Amino acid sequence: MLRRDFLRRTVTGFGATLIAPRLAPAASLETQPLPRKFNAHDEVVLGNTGIHTSRLAMGTGTIGGGGASNQTRIGASPFVKLLLNGYNDNGLRFFDTADSYGSHPYVGAAIKQLPRDKVTVLTKSDNRDPNGIRKDIDRFRKELGTDYIDVLLIHCVTEGDWTTRYRGVMDVLSEAKQKGIIRAHGVSCHTLPALRAAAASPWVEVDLVRLNPIRSHMDSDPDTVIGVVKQMRASGKAVVGMKILGQGDMRDRPSEAIHYALGTGVLDAFTIGAESQAQQNDLTRRIAAA
Repeated sequence: MLRRDFLRRTVTGFGATLIAPRLAPAASLETQPLPRKFNAHDEVVLGNTGIHTSRLAMGTGTIGGGGASNQTRIGASPFVKLLLNGYNDNGLRFFDTADSYGSHPYVGAAIKQLPRDKVTVLTKSDNRDPNGIRKDIDRFRKELGTDYIDVLLIHCVTEGDWTTRYRGVMDVLSEAKQKGIIRAHGVSCHTLPALRAAAASPWVEVDLVRLNPIRSHMDSDPDTVIGVVKQMRASGKAVVGMKILGQGDMRDRPSEAIHYALGTGVLDAFTIGAESQAQQNDLTRRIAAA
């Protein structure tokens, strides 16, 4: 989602044109050997949710907002094919979508052709009204063509008191989980106070956290964020990383960004949006080579 605090500077992102903040050139990161080999298709478990999925999630919201994204803009047939190829060719079982991306119908068209119990669908709602999010849950399931949603997050939360301010929304999601309509709930954080509140909340089962080594589009510096994330993991929360490439600021250094994400040891999985089969194949190769 485009944020108001971005400075208007157009750069070429990971296969995309985006608006990013001005950052000082980062020095080359010193990389240490990872303790083991990783693959994009590795089976991981999301915290204590019991949800098994792939390490890499296929992001569908590059420059996403207002019901569209770079992925939806490539067209229905190419986009659906990209998702299917991700599953069939690269073993990617994790679909990362959101209402604001406009990608639900495309993800739905893909998972209709796959075994539903073998894929994970994570989506997000911007609704802050309990009745509104209740309607969202029904609409999302129709758009995705599925009886249940694996993970549903409150999207782009910034308030430090969100766990009291949006208690009504949280209660609706808890009820939906009890009914088996969703399997896990959580939040996508976009400030450090919101992230800390998520770490302290027993309600949060899955957190989508911004993490990269150059503090691009993050809630704080990497060490501070990792400290909060360690608290989350200690309580059994699932942590899914986003902004791994700094929303394009590490577009020329993807191997370093991926190596860093894997080396932190705090992410169950992470999401990156590819816009072509070549990009998707490149991501899986870089993860294996990290």
